[in-house]
Amino acid sequence: MTTTIPAVLDHAATAFGDREGLVDGEVRLTFAQLRDHAHRAARAVARAGIAKGDRVAIWAPNINEWVVAALGASCAGAALVPLNTRFKGPEAAYVLRKSGARVLFTVNGFLGNDYVSMLRGCDEGRDLPALERIVVMRGDDVDGTETFTSFVDAGGAATGGTLPDVGPDDVSDLIFTSGTTGRPKGVVTTHHQTVKVFETWSEIVGLREGDRYLIVNPFFHTFGYKAGFVACLIRGATIVPEAVFDVDAVLRKVEAERISMLPGPPTLYQSILNHPEREKYDLSTLRLAVTGAAPVPVELIRRMREELTFETILTAYGLTEATGTVTMCRQGDAPEVISNSSGRAIPDVEVRIVDDAGNDVPTGEPGEIVVRGYNVMQGYFEDADATARAIDAGGWLHTGDIGVMDAGGNVDITDRKKDMFIVGGFNAYPAEIEGELLRHPAIAQVAVVGAPDERMGEVGVAFVVARAGATVDADDVIAWARERMANYKVPRRVEVVDALPLNASGKVLKFELRERAATTMR
Repeated sequence: MTTTIPAVLDHAATAFGDREGLVDGEVRLTFAQLRDHAHRAARAVARAGIAKGDRVAIWAPNINEWVVAALGASCAGAALVPLNTRFKGPEAAYVLRKSGARVLFTVNGFLGNDYVSMLRGCDEGRDLPALERIVVMRGDDVDGTETFTSFVDAGGAATGGTLPDVGPDDVSDLIFTSGTTGRPKGVVTTHHQTVKVFETWSEIVGLREGDRYLIVNPFFHTFGYKAGFVACLIRGATIVPEAVFDVDAVLRKVEAERISMLPGPPTLYQSILNHPEREKYDLSTLRLAVTGAAPVPVELIRRMREELTFETILTAYGLTEATGTVTMCRQGDAPEVISNSSGRAIPDVEVRIVDDAGNDVPTGEPGEIVVRGYNVMQGYFEDADATARAIDAGGWLHTGDIGVMDAGGNVDITDRKKDMFIVGGFNAYPAEIEGELLRHPAIAQVAVVGAPDERMGEVGVAFVVARAGATVDADDVIAWARERMANYKVPRRVEVVDALPLNASGKVLKFELRERAATTMR
């Protein structure tokens, strides 16, 4: 049994060697060639002085170089630090500084963004003492950076020399996830956790050798990275990265590359089903779908089965602190189960629904979802206090999510991360957004909530109170926010109020604001 990502890569090269392992435009690599490319990258990483346990960051969209760089870093014994492509300079700088990443792989020109300039152009980006090298994988390299080709070439051949032994208990990655208290925290997971979870995940889904997997979910997220290309390596499925979700591009890619596996948020499938020229494309190879991150209507599941060719449609629930997976539906579950729940615990993992005192609540009653098992993170990177708040003495991870469990063990998520809302599949945390908006010179108080949106699932609405003597212009606040935070975090609407509704303890009554936001966004 393979227990590390480098071992998974070696097994894939041996077991599926001549099959297409990675397809990205004109780049077509067999599994054996992918291992060779990764090993060359690994030797370059080692030659750059990166030792086992050091951190290597990637700030780029889904491209073949992302896979090669990530696997190279892993084979060199480094821990991977993925950065959200929607980040602005200060957000990226925070993660780089907190993680102590020594090398950053990035791109220039993606969606018009110059990531190097964004990083260097902010105060936070000029204070990164650990960052030694910036490698530009695509786009023009600038002063003080190097191209991916030159970096890899410096590493020499794919063979020769010794790469470090990577063990199952070594750290595979630090994935930063925003908490409800504001600043992102680095979730530490090991190779064993990553491989075992996604061996299980891919088996339950039914991913198999010869499948062709269009990975639309971003690689910086557990779904795109671990349930994406790591799962492909485990099962011998072809990795087909897609940098940006565009329904026309996806339809063309499904037809041209004979895609069989297409996971994503419900909006992805709704966009395909409602595309006016869908019938022009041959989508008959589509077989597997895994969705979640937002409510999944029963009608959507029925349409996916009847109007498309999906044989298996599953929903799942997970969080980064649990290596991305906690519960999953199973093949053969009724549409109502898939629509109304996120399935039941994966094998060797316990899930309970508890009250504030930690006692199990009756079946069908809401409570906090707690998880215990091999998938629970090692902790938050260099944050023992936050780790102790998240994982209790009994080893139970307190997710902060509210759910209801039925008699069959299926869990329905009723409140996501207390206040968290999901914008087009991206988790948006009000506390983090509020902290940034309070930097606006005219804002004294702010509360952010999610409101339903037909296209994105949910969008943010900010209720703000002006500082004494100041005037708040809603459009100005939105424009100001766009310069400082990822687009999915930027409130769609800003409402200026005289005061925020409070309870007797002085806490903001966000349920009132949610009701008001839902009304104003109709």
